[in-house]
Amino acid sequence: MATNPTTGIFIGAGAGGTNPQQLELKRANRHGLIAGATGTGKTVTLQGIVESLSKVGVPTFVADVKGDLSGLAMPGDPNAKTGEIFRQRAAEIGLADYTLEACPVQFWDLFGEQGHPIRTTVSEMGPLLLARLMNLNEVQEGVLTIAFTVADKDGLLLLDLDDLQSLLVHCGEKADELTLEYGNVSKPSVGAIQRSLLQLRAQGGDHFFGEPALDLDDFIALDDSGRGIVNILAADKLMSSPRLYATFLLWLLSELFEMLPEIGDPDKPKLAFFFDEAHLLFDDAPPALMEKVEQVVRLIRSKGVGVYFITQNPIDIPDKIAAQLNNRVQHKLNAFTPRDQAAVKAAADTFRSNPDIDVASAITELKIGEALVSLLQPDGSPSPVQRTLIRPPSSRVGPLSAQERQVIVTTDAVGDRYDQLVDRDSAEEILQAKAGEAAAAAAAAAAETAAAKQAAEDAKTQAQAAKAEAQAKAAALRQQAAEERLAAQRQREADRVAAREAREAAKPTMTDKILQSAVRSASSSVGRQLGNQLLRGILGGLFRGR
Repeated sequence: MATNPTTGIFIGAGAGGTNPQQLELKRANRHGLIAGATGTGKTVTLQGIVESLSKVGVPTFVADVKGDLSGLAMPGDPNAKTGEIFRQRAAEIGLADYTLEACPVQFWDLFGEQGHPIRTTVSEMGPLLLARLMNLNEVQEGVLTIAFTVADKDGLLLLDLDDLQSLLVHCGEKADELTLEYGNVSKPSVGAIQRSLLQLRAQGGDHFFGEPALDLDDFIALDDSGRGIVNILAADKLMSSPRLYATFLLWLLSELFEMLPEIGDPDKPKLAFFFDEAHLLFDDAPPALMEKVEQVVRLIRSKGVGVYFITQNPIDIPDKIAAQLNNRVQHKLNAFTPRDQAAVKAAADTFRSNPDIDVASAITELKIGEALVSLLQPDGSPSPVQRTLIRPPSSRVGPLSAQERQVIVTTDAVGDRYDQLVDRDSAEEILQAKAGEAAAAAAAAAAETAAAKQAAEDAKTQAQAAKAEAQAKAAALRQQAAEERLAAQRQREADRVAAREAREAAKPTMTDKILQSAVRSASSSVGRQLGNQLLRGILGGLFRGR
């Protein structure tokens, strides 16, 4: 297969320049796989492909797991140990225009230590990827989805993990109300999500969430000479948090898929994406996430993005994903264990056969820097597998020094755009303000209730005092009346005593009684005599008249 530098990039050739292999730019968005055991040359192969894509104006994104790919920013050293080996390799495969040169590079780092910080917001990440990131079960993922729905409904911006923490507290407080509206929202589930959130913070996840969020246009850029920018993610520290690493790269793919327009098969990719340690994306991934990965990988091709997985063992890639990886570079595999042997057979079966090559045997016999290569041809069909010496890289093989890296970080086109964290009002501040207002309203209501209670108590006290005063007055009146009754009683008693004494004093003595009797007798005698005399006088007068 002859190569055409205007339509493709040179991958390598057989000894003497036979069977040259070219990655067709028009088919480079059909994804690919670079596989092989440790130390077989995968990194050098990746480095050469990235350099070639950059030269033809294709921006790339590369996860640098070991730190070696930072050397892309510097030209290779002709006096290094590899210098002579690479010159001999270039001559052996007929690469006449082999020169040493650097690529335009931008360094990125989720932790902001070895490159520009990469941030996104919690809202942009979404509940599905966050659930994956926090290793939530289906019930907890459902509760997290409800929390996002509440945030959308209430207009709460979820920018960082503090916002998510505040939202979860808010949902826990309203669990009964939310259960009636959306389904079961239990406080234990909310608590489990909060504990997972603490673990995510411990892994450094809070560095990833916030603003300013990454503008993907800074990834898809060219330098002044039209070369594609090579975006290198420092992933050596990130690999200690493999779930964060895998989720971030899947988020990045998802964002590219959402942002870019449909363009079908362009003359060259809009962006080439290289995912090192690809097995981390699929380890323990729930079915919903696997469906998401498959969908993004299948459809992002039409957005002009090529995705290349780099892994030690090709069987680490699920079959539905592997079926979409059309451009393949397979370095040596060992066949020491049954799993290794299965991997060799699986890798051999994926290539278009070549009657001149026993693929299964060749995979275990390849030298360092040699690979079995099968790439899509201009008509879209895979080329027959060829045993190929991979072209040597033009940039430095090995990491930059800290000083070299810092110079590039401070002088690239990104500048300090992402270096300073911005914390604007979002869910945390809004919910705190609402909580403050609620607390103030509750305090005011409590104060009003206390005042009313105090007024009632004061009124009760006054009523009790008035009642006591009235009772005292009534008691005084009763006392006065009693005293008056007692005085009257005493007076009556005194009057009775006086009357008795008067009666006693008025009673006659025995002498007086005798005298009284004599007087009464005498009076009676005299009366009788006077009566008789009077009667006789009257009667005598009458008779004399006659």
